[in-house]
Amino acid sequence: MKYIFITGGVVSSLGKGLACASLGALLEHRGLKVIAQKFDPYLNVDPGTMSPYQHGEVYVLDDGAETDLDLGHYERFTNSKLSRLNSLSSGQVFESVIKKERKGDYLGATVQYIPHVTDEIKSRLYEVTEKMSADVLLTEIGGTVGDIEGHIFLEALRQFSLEVSPENTCFIHVTLLPFIRAAGEMKTKPTQQSVAKLREIGIVPDIIVCRTEVEIEETERQKIAMFCNVAAKNVVSFRDVKTTIYECPLDLREDKLDRLVCEALGLETPTPDLSDWEDFVRRIIHPKAHVRIGVVGKYIGLQDAYKSIYEAFTHAGAHHECRVEVVRLDAAEIEKEGAEKHLHGLHGVLIPGGFGERGIEGKVLTAAYAREHRIPFLGICLGMQVASIEFARNACGLTGANSTEFENKPKHAVISLLEEQEQVIDLGASMRLGAYDTRIAPNTLASQLYGKETITERHRHRYEFNGAYRKQLEAEGLVISGTGPDTGLVEIIEIPNLPFFIAVQYHPEFLSKPNRPHPLFAGFVAAAMEAAEKSPAAVPGS
Repeated sequence: MKYIFITGGVVSSLGKGLACASLGALLEHRGLKVIAQKFDPYLNVDPGTMSPYQHGEVYVLDDGAETDLDLGHYERFTNSKLSRLNSLSSGQVFESVIKKERKGDYLGATVQYIPHVTDEIKSRLYEVTEKMSADVLLTEIGGTVGDIEGHIFLEALRQFSLEVSPENTCFIHVTLLPFIRAAGEMKTKPTQQSVAKLREIGIVPDIIVCRTEVEIEETERQKIAMFCNVAAKNVVSFRDVKTTIYECPLDLREDKLDRLVCEALGLETPTPDLSDWEDFVRRIIHPKAHVRIGVVGKYIGLQDAYKSIYEAFTHAGAHHECRVEVVRLDAAEIEKEGAEKHLHGLHGVLIPGGFGERGIEGKVLTAAYAREHRIPFLGICLGMQVASIEFARNACGLTGANSTEFENKPKHAVISLLEEQEQVIDLGASMRLGAYDTRIAPNTLASQLYGKETITERHRHRYEFNGAYRKQLEAEGLVISGTGPDTGLVEIIEIPNLPFFIAVQYHPEFLSKPNRPHPLFAGFVAAAMEAAEKSPAAVPGS
C-alpha cells in the first residue's frame, strides 16, 4: 500500500478535506483503489457530543461511527466505504493508551508520548493496511501545523514514513497564499514559515497545494519552491471554485496533482478519463430548471450543520438538470411569526434532524402548512417525528400529542424513547447508530421511489414512533410504508393523495453521491419541479 498524508498550514478551514477527497477521485479515475481517513487532534472521543455550531454536521458511517463531516466528502467523491477505522481522534488515542496502562499491557514501563502514544497512532495505520484492501491510503490530519495538540500526530507520521520507507509515502501540505489587495501582491511568507514548522518536526512535504483566490505567478511558484525545498512543478494551485465544490478535482487536475502524486509514489497509471465528472459539473453549472426548497432547521445559521443535505440536493438537482435554491429557514422564527410568511411560494419543504425542544413548534407549523397547502414535503429523522406529531394533533384530534423528548409526560406520547435507550446514561455513541434494514410496503410512494422491497439506511436517533398510536393515525389516512423487519419500528411514513409527502426516521443524505443521487432526494426534487411549473413566479411573502 502507498500512503499519502495531507497536512494544513497557516490557517484552518483551507479545504484539506476537499483536497483529500478530490485527490481520491482523481486517483480512482486512474484505476486505483482508494481509502481515505481523518486524524483529528481534539480530545473528544468522537464529534457525536459536539454542538453543530462547534463542529458542523456529524457524519454517520454504516458501522455506527460518528465522524467528522470530511468523511462525508471522502465517501461522496470516491467509491470507498469507510468504517470507524477511518476516523481517529486524540480522545480515542489517549483512551486506548490509558486502558492498556491500567491492564498492565506496558509491563510496568513509564508510559510516555514517545513511543506509546505515537505507537498507538501508527497502529491505526497498520490496522487499516491489514484490514482494508486498497492501493492508496489518504490520511488527512486535522488542525494546523504549529498547533500543540497536533504535534504528536505529525511525529507519528514521521516515524511511520521511515518504517514503511519514504518511497511509499507522499506528504502533501495544503497552505494559504493570501492576496493583499491594498498592495496588489500575493504573499508567500506564511507558506514558507508553515513549511519551516513541518521541517522542524522532520517532515519535508513532497507537494505544496496553495489555496488562492488568484492565479499563482511563475515568480511566486519559483520562490515557494526555493524556500520550501520542492520542485517548482510540485507547487500546485488550488483556486477558489466558481460554482460548486465538485469543480475541485477538475481544478487540481489542471496542475496535474494526481500525476505528481503517482510519480512521487512510483505508480504507473493511465491518464484519467474525467468525462463523467465533467458532465456532472456541467449539469450543475448549466441547469435547465430552477426550484426553491426551504430547509427548516434549528442550526440553520451554520453552513456545515446540514452539509450532507445540501450536497444531496446538488446531486438530485444535477440529475434533473435543475438548480435547487436552498432557502434556509430558522424554525424558531417560524414559531414566532407563523408559517405563511416564510413558506409561501416555496416549491418544497424539508425538515432535517436535530435534538432538543427549541424551534419544535415552528417545525410542527411547517409540517402542517406543507400538508394543508399540498407543498412537496420531505422529513428526515426529527422531521419524521414532527410530521407524526402534527398529523396526530391536526388530523386525528389528539390534542397534546408530543414527543417525550420535549415533554416529560405528554397527553399523547406519539413519539417516545426507544426501549433500549431507557437505561442509557452516557451520551456519546449511545444512540441507535449506523445501518439498519427497512422493509418497504408495496404500492406506496416509498416502493415507487426505491424500486426495492428491502433497503439499508443509516440511523442516528434515540426516539421512535410509538406503535400504540399506529392504528389511530392509519385510520385517518397516514400510511406507514416502511418498518424494521426485526424490530417492527416505524421507518417511513407518507400521506397519499398529496403531490409528495414522505418522512423517514433514517438519514438518506448520507448515501447520496454525485452521479448516484439518493432516490428520496431525486423524487423530492422532481416533485418540486412539478410544483414550480404550476407556480413559476411564486415569491415568499407575495
